Amino acid sequence: MGGSSCGPRAHLVHLWSPHFAFSGHHPWDVGAHSGPALLVSLASEVQDLHVAQRKEMASGFSKGPSLGLLPDVPSLMETLSYSYCYVGIMTGPFFRYRTYLDWLEQPFPGAVPSLRPLLRRAWPAPLFGLLFLLSSHLFPLEAVREDAFYARPLPARLFYMIPVFFAFRMRFYVAWIAAECGCIAAGFGAYPVAAKARAGGGPTLQCPPPSSPEKAASTEYDYETIRNIDCYGTDFCVRVRDGMRYWNMTVQWWLAQYIYKSAPARSYVFRSAWTMLLSAYWHGLHPGYYLSFLTIPLCLAAEGRLESAFRGRLSPRGQKAWDWVHWFLKMRAYDYMCMGFVLLSLGETLRYWASIYFCIHVLALVALGLGLALGGGSPSRQKTAPPATSLASGKLREE
Repeated sequence: MGGSSCGPRAHLVHLWSPHFAFSGHHPWDVGAHSGPALLVSLASEVQDLHVAQRKEMASGFSKGPSLGLLPDVPSLMETLSYSYCYVGIMTGPFFRYRTYLDWLEQPFPGAVPSLRPLLRRAWPAPLFGLLFLLSSHLFPLEAVREDAFYARPLPARLFYMIPVFFAFRMRFYVAWIAAECGCIAAGFGAYPVAAKARAGGGPTLQCPPPSSPEKAASTEYDYETIRNIDCYGTDFCVRVRDGMRYWNMTVQWWLAQYIYKSAPARSYVFRSAWTMLLSAYWHGLHPGYYLSFLTIPLCLAAEGRLESAFRGRLSPRGQKAWDWVHWFLKMRAYDYMCMGFVLLSLGETLRYWASIYFCIHVLALVALGLGLALGGGSPSRQKTAPPATSLASGKLREE
């Protein structure tokens, strides 16, 4: 199973099925709303090209090819071909036009590995699928909608959100791994390791394509550009903000690039709230989306303030204990927010949250107040991560 054998104009055959349908609510429909994201990204790439051309004209001399810059403005047919490309049509991942173009114009597609990367990526999917079926059978979501559920003791109601979120994660892990495997099978999103590609954005370092089949065969490739989920990072990262980065990674890049950076505020928390608001709208109009997404900025503010006030004062052993407690609370926060995401309606979401006394909202407000009282600094978007971003010293990756 080699890489794609597409030639420079092979995109004309990719008019397969539209990206333009917004996500519905089928359990596996997790990325069919990527069409508008593709076109927003393409518009930005074209704008970057125009800006670079104006700078080149003003300076009076021509520069070499810039990293990630388009060679020219796509035609209408090329734009439609990109928008309707079959790769990732069901579940994503998001990809830029530059990534799409690099795939079509790969000089030696037969040298791009796909079978081994596909097997390395696919192996945990059957296990995740079995865990999804088991957990959703033992802890069905429909039980939360029944009056009898609210007659259960408080500990039982509190516990129930844990397996619900577990089933939710397993379902998405399978869908996104399958989506990534579809890209890998086509050789889509493959770049030399030396390019240090990042999810969604592509290469971060200039790396000329190999000049011969021999050099192409000896080049080491990865598929980080189309990596959409880091299962280990999602489950074992310490902080709420890190959990966001490991989930739906290509779309997270898109949100950071086109929504977060253009937010009408300078504060990290308010920018995050703006981003979460638009992300909720992107998912649909169900109130549960808004209740869940708009709880995230509160959690970000609380953990940032409290961590800034406390963690640095602790001994190394104390910091390790802090990280374990922080991880536990992070997971419970996501369990809690997941209930709004799956129950969807205003009444059912508030009914469940009220039955557990809005515990995460209360805890976040208490943590925020305590952090403010102790002089904790405001969380920022800068890369000032604590020494431990996950609970294990060595990352056990699924691939």
